[in-house]
Amino acid sequence: MIAADWRNQPRITMNALVSPPRAGGPTLWEEMRARGVSRRDFLRFCTWMGALLGLEASGVADVVKALETKRRLPVVWLHLQECTCCSESFIRSSHPIVADILLNQISLDYTETLQAAAGYQAEECLRDTIQQHPGEYLLMVEGSIPMADEGIHCVIAGRSALDVVREAAAGAKAVIAWGNCACAGCVQAANPNPTRATPVHKIITGKPIINVQGCPPIAEVMAGVVVHLLAFDRIPQLDALGRPKAFYSRRVHDTCYRRPYYDAGLFVESFDDENARRGYCLFKMGCRGPTTYNSCGIIRWNNGVSYPIQSGHGCIGCSEAGFWDDSPFYQRLASFPGFGIETTADKIGLAIGAATLGGVAVHAVLTHIRKHQTIGEQPGESAQDADPPAAAKD
Repeated sequence: MIAADWRNQPRITMNALVSPPRAGGPTLWEEMRARGVSRRDFLRFCTWMGALLGLEASGVADVVKALETKRRLPVVWLHLQECTCCSESFIRSSHPIVADILLNQISLDYTETLQAAAGYQAEECLRDTIQQHPGEYLLMVEGSIPMADEGIHCVIAGRSALDVVREAAAGAKAVIAWGNCACAGCVQAANPNPTRATPVHKIITGKPIINVQGCPPIAEVMAGVVVHLLAFDRIPQLDALGRPKAFYSRRVHDTCYRRPYYDAGLFVESFDDENARRGYCLFKMGCRGPTTYNSCGIIRWNNGVSYPIQSGHGCIGCSEAGFWDDSPFYQRLASFPGFGIETTADKIGLAIGAATLGGVAVHAVLTHIRKHQTIGEQPGESAQDADPPAAAKD
C-alpha cells in the first residue's frame, strides 16, 4: 500500500485541497482502465456519485473530468480509539470502484490497519509523507483521542495518539474524521468516559475538518467525500456539525419507507407481534429515526440492499453525538414536533375537518359583513332600514 512514486510531488498553495496533475504517471481513469474498469462502468460510477452528491449534469461532468485528468492523492489514515468498523465498511463495499478509490486511487501512504510495512518502516512512511508533502496530503482519522493520564490509553510506536494527530494535522490540507468515534467520541466517550475520549474537532483547529458520521459511515458516503475533494478541490458544504449536507441534511425518519405507518398511528408494540410482521413503524421500540440525520434510507447498505430499519430493527442514532448516553436504545423517545405519536389518521382527519368547517363558517361571516359594508349597511341592518338617498328626502 506504500506509494514511493509520490516522493517528488510538487508543492502547491493551501487554497486548494487536492494536488494538481503531475507530469508523467497514469491518471485515475487510466489506472481504473488498466484494472479492467470499462468506460461505461466508469461513467456510470461518476453519474451515480454525482447523484449522491446532489450535483447537476454539469457537476457530473466535473467529476468525470477530475478522475480523467488528476492523479492520486497522498493520504495519511490514522487509527486511534476505535474498532476499525469504518475501514471495514469502506473496503467491503460491494461496489468495485468504491473500494478501488481507497486501495488504488489514493496514495495510502500510511495506515496502521492496511499497510504492508510494520515497525520502524511504517513510521518512516508517516514521517516521509509529513515532511516531503507539507500542505499537500489529506489526513483521515478513525477513532477518538484519549486525553486522560497523558494519553497512555492509546499509544502508537511509543507516542500518544494526541501527539501523532497534532503532528499529522499540522501539515495536512484538510482532515476527514471517519465515524462517530472521531466525530463525537462514540462509545469510548460514553459516561463516565474514563479515558477522556475526545473527538478530532475539539483538538485540531485551523484546518478544514469534515465529520463523516455513523458507526460506521456508509461506504458510498465515504467515497463521495473523497470524490468531491478530487473533483472540486474544496471541501463539500457542511452542516452546523461539520457533516456534508449532501448526506446529512435529512432525518432518517423523513426518508423511511415506514413513515406512512407512523403518520397513521400504526406501531410495532413488540418485536415478535403481528404489527412487526406487517412492517409497521418501530418508533415505540425506541427507533431514533426522528432525531437522526443520515442517508441510510436512501443509499442503504450492501449495494442498496437494506438498512437497519428495513431489517426490522429501529435506528439507534449512530450518526448523532452522544447517542450512547441519550437513553436505552429500546426506550421510546419523547414527543417531538408534529401531530404527536399517539395521533391516528382518523383523529388527524377529524381535527383537520373540524378546522376546515370552522374556517368556512368564519369565512361566511366575514363575507357577509364585507358585503353589507360595501352597500353602506351596518351589520345586522337590512337594506330597507338604511337611510334613504338625499333625493328621496327632498
